[in-house]
Amino acid sequence: MPETSSANGASARGPRVTARALLLGDRLDLSGLERSDLLSTIPLAFKAGQDGFVALFRFGVAVLVGLTPLEEDEVIRGLRQRVTGEFARHEEETAIIEIVPEKDDQIPPGGPIFVKDLAPARLVVIADALSKSVVLAQDEKAAAAVFDVVEPFARYLAEKGRRPAGRREILKHIGTALLVRQRVSGRVAVEEKPDVLWDRPDLERLYARLEDEYELRERATSLHRKLDVIGDTAQALTDLIDTERSLRLELIIVLLIVFEIFITFYQMWSGSGGH
Repeated sequence: MPETSSANGASARGPRVTARALLLGDRLDLSGLERSDLLSTIPLAFKAGQDGFVALFRFGVAVLVGLTPLEEDEVIRGLRQRVTGEFARHEEETAIIEIVPEKDDQIPPGGPIFVKDLAPARLVVIADALSKSVVLAQDEKAAAAVFDVVEPFARYLAEKGRRPAGRREILKHIGTALLVRQRVSGRVAVEEKPDVLWDRPDLERLYARLEDEYELRERATSLHRKLDVIGDTAQALTDLIDTERSLRLELIIVLLIVFEIFITFYQMWSGSGGH
């Protein structure tokens, strides 16, 4: 339930609730979860607990608002069988939402998120921003880990003019890089606004402020640049390996031709010597 808080015993502030976005895995199967008390279909949102709210996103995120720890555990347990590629450690984004009816929706630097009320549409907008932020956080870590592995190969290539030794190890790193690039690029379109804004254009300003607070566009742009570098480096190393293989095949063919010529001349010389 929302809690009323005060600052150092001063004037009372509005009720507060905690919103937590959890990245459970690569995908979340939402089929068959339709229910009579749905508040939204995209994302799938419904009431939970006494006064709680849950929003589920197909790209593996559950956003829980105003739930007790026990209620959160119950929701997560119920979703476990629907998670594909579950992560051992769930990436998390937490925000405090404070209800201030007399103010416009706003987000001072560092929070909390001030809202007029906890209307479902407003919570969906907040959940959308939190879900994108938590996915970006996971993807930034994955891209950084691959970048740290691929970058030394690129430096070696630039300094030595040839690929590093260990072809199988390089191929493993290339495969990992391409998998991360594919998964991250196709997971979530950060640039897309939540569908609820079509019906509630008055919430555009709230979403814009959330975008700025969590730097969604800037982080997405930076992430895609890293992915492009990873992809280009992987492609360059792949091309080098293919070129080396082609050169080896050409050398083998040339040696076979020379050997065939040698055999032919030998047979001719043997034949003429016999007569």
